[in-house]
Amino acid sequence: MNRSLKCVAGLLASASFATLAHAGEVAGHVNDATGTRALQSATVRIVELNREVETDRAGSYVFGDVPAGTYTLEARYVGAEVTTQSVTVPATGRIDGSFDLPAIGGGDILVTGQTANLTSALSRQKAADGVESVLTRDAVGQFPDQNVAESLRRLPGLNILNDQGEGRYVSVRGLDPDLNGTSVNGVRLPAPESESRSVALDVISSDTIESIEVKKSFTPDMDGDFIGASVEIHTTSAFDSKKNRYNISAEGSWNDYSNKLTPKGSFDFTQKIGDDFGVAGSVSYYKRKFETDNVEMADWTENDQGAVYGETLEYRDYDVERTRINAALSFDWRVSDTTKAYVRGNWSQFDDHEYRRRTTFDFSDFGDLATADGSTVGFDTADLDDGDKLTVERDHKDRFERQRIRSVSIGSDTDTGVWKFNWQASYAKSTEKETFSLDPMRFTGEFENDSGVAVNVDNSGRYFPTYSASRGGSVLNDASNYVFDRLELTTLSDSQDEEWAAKADLARTFAGDNGDFTVQAGAKARWRTKSYDFNMSRFNDYDGDLTLADVPGKQTYRLLDMGPVASKRGPADFYLADRDGFEIDPENSLLDSSTTDYQVKEDITAAYLLGRWDSATLRVIGGVRMEHTRNRMEGNLVAVSENDDGDTVIDVSPVTYKRSYTNWLPSLTLRYSPQQNLVARFAGYKTVVRPKLGQLAPRYSINEDGEAEFGNPELKPYQAWNFDAGFEYYFAKNGAFTVGGFYKSVKDYTYSAFSTEEGVFNGVEYTELRMPMNGDKAEIAGVEVSYSQVFSMLPSPFDGLLTQLNYTYTYARGTALDDDGVARRFNLPNASKNTFNVVLGYEKGPISLRAAGTFRDKYLDELGDAPETDRIVNRHFQLDLSAKYKLTENIRLFADWVNVNNAKFYAYQNFAGAQRLLQYEEYGSTVKFGARMSF
Repeated sequence: MNRSLKCVAGLLASASFATLAHAGEVAGHVNDATGTRALQSATVRIVELNREVETDRAGSYVFGDVPAGTYTLEARYVGAEVTTQSVTVPATGRIDGSFDLPAIGGGDILVTGQTANLTSALSRQKAADGVESVLTRDAVGQFPDQNVAESLRRLPGLNILNDQGEGRYVSVRGLDPDLNGTSVNGVRLPAPESESRSVALDVISSDTIESIEVKKSFTPDMDGDFIGASVEIHTTSAFDSKKNRYNISAEGSWNDYSNKLTPKGSFDFTQKIGDDFGVAGSVSYYKRKFETDNVEMADWTENDQGAVYGETLEYRDYDVERTRINAALSFDWRVSDTTKAYVRGNWSQFDDHEYRRRTTFDFSDFGDLATADGSTVGFDTADLDDGDKLTVERDHKDRFERQRIRSVSIGSDTDTGVWKFNWQASYAKSTEKETFSLDPMRFTGEFENDSGVAVNVDNSGRYFPTYSASRGGSVLNDASNYVFDRLELTTLSDSQDEEWAAKADLARTFAGDNGDFTVQAGAKARWRTKSYDFNMSRFNDYDGDLTLADVPGKQTYRLLDMGPVASKRGPADFYLADRDGFEIDPENSLLDSSTTDYQVKEDITAAYLLGRWDSATLRVIGGVRMEHTRNRMEGNLVAVSENDDGDTVIDVSPVTYKRSYTNWLPSLTLRYSPQQNLVARFAGYKTVVRPKLGQLAPRYSINEDGEAEFGNPELKPYQAWNFDAGFEYYFAKNGAFTVGGFYKSVKDYTYSAFSTEEGVFNGVEYTELRMPMNGDKAEIAGVEVSYSQVFSMLPSPFDGLLTQLNYTYTYARGTALDDDGVARRFNLPNASKNTFNVVLGYEKGPISLRAAGTFRDKYLDELGDAPETDRIVNRHFQLDLSAKYKLTENIRLFADWVNVNNAKFYAYQNFAGAQRLLQYEEYGSTVKFGARMSF
């Protein structure tokens, strides 16, 4: 061990209770039958004293204050034989009570393979204080998932919201992802995106994790900033395994739309350095190229002729390249028999390079001139009045965006069996940055009444309309008829979100005749700063001739022929070759660059006190947490007006707000287990979710027409009273049936409000206003049901079958005021009423097969000004397949088929008696294949 490492270790040891010792202690480790893997959440009981503890992630446990005498120790683990041993506890000192647990019916319990991973997850779920779902490291490897978000959708009550066909945000019990909290190694993660609190989990690779715990109920020692769940991600520790381990994975990924083969690889290890020090780490790389075909419509209208149409129709062709690089490194030191110290770091980078070719039809000038023939709407320019036109835009986006999430923590955990003390200091930072993005370069064609162009739009398709030129097709598709109109160049889009934190917890356990009573207290401080800096240069003219024909490209669109498009690199190369030829629009450049900038500081000071009773049958945890929040918010008031000479005047004035408030969060959790295979739970608690920092920012913009869009620094946090009750039955072998209900009463949720009432803000008049507001009250209720079973009781070869099923029903309703001030009931955004997951697996000998289906119901995506303008995302079902073959003891081959059924994205609004398209996307399937080697 080098000198610097010894210094760090010494600091950790000095902050611990390493020298504390108590007479009459029983301690040990619980491992699988081979002694290779530590078994977390195994239950160890002193039968005669009815005292019970669970093992930590290193498989360790300790009982303190045990009277001298001879006792029976009992160890239990889902899927394992109940194992006992007799120990004699001396008057002073410690006795060892370690176990190596065999599987029921004999054999080893190794945390690899489908069956063993189910065992591990159920054991942690059973031992948990409250309502919790768990994914272990190797369980994640059983699914064809591309990131952490996609892995989580396999758990009860969880689903994901997709971006370009990939899982991005996690929805728990059908609720908005912003109602979750996310941690890595105990460090709350800030969000890379400028407008959100929720962390986009597609940034984090599933290859770098040890386990994911989704805690759906609250105890006072947890951060109280969630209503859906606290998602806690753990990376690998050197003490997770009793032996050194090295794993290498290499694979190829092929998307049938892009027809491109891309690489993925990972390496992870655990290495002991002596008996008491270890290093664990991982690194992964994944590049994926894929394509998306998209159709969008907006501004639906119905004219006097009975024609129903969207005034804007867009066809979008996306070509996307995404690269994920993840790394994790941890150092673990067993300072003494009672204290462990650690340093853990995690780094994730997500690069998203997107090319988009778009053809947009603007039919807004037609009005009553649009004609209907069944499902087909006709737009004939010969019918237009002078000065009116059919506008067709063909633009090109070339955007490169980089997100990074990094965290580091240092701390120690001490458990003497009587005293527990832990502390942690941490730093986390998330960023999202663009420095040169054409977003977009636009070419416009205007076709008036003498152009000879007529377009028909056929709305008879299930998902999207098609268009055709009934006259003047050669004119419509002539690239030289599309003249440069605008370039919006993002020179900087910089979102920064960082947080420093420190916490400490101290607990004292008092041994009783029939269990243990623990008093625990702790404190935590968090210092967070989130900022967004946006700079755009808008160019509205070019000194010369520039048409779409100067940057010709080839579309990769499958839905129809969208006409001429630009090449991927053509617009950017043209701009870079002749920057001075583009004429900047200084007023709109200033406007675009000023309205979104902000900085918000959020400092949270928390403290808690709890009492805990533990026996073999009953666990009670009650207490209260206090969280005090202080905000300082900075933004701009941007007002656009005209002076006496008719010139546009843009006034940018800095605005600052401060505020503070305190929340008290009581909770009570009961866990009752009258026999080994039965667990009943109840939890009642209060939690708080603070508004999005982007909504809090004092950003105010008022255009020359008096249309205003405001932030709201006076937004109150969501406050929720939550109640959970459930029953769990664990089968003799690997399997469980669980059912639970939940109810949440949420006060002060936020929604986007719209008003046409005139007003004045800081001396500037406006005619209409849109801003986030607090609602009154929302109610959320639902039921979760889960069933898992390994059918080892069946005759061969059917004894390799297994299944995992879960279903969640969620009722989530709130109230908002419409434009007329009338209260309106609506489903909360992103709340799916029904979600379910189905996994069918087979594992026997060297073969492992799995089919996984996931379904979520439709949900409200955006609340409109009226029910007919609400944006609704349609239901979604996706099927994925996996196959693995154990070639040797150390080599496994695998193949995955993702999105077998080419599941599509469809958003709509209910207008004029039918579903009207807002957005449609399809992505195709992805096939992955490769090998994993362990040694």
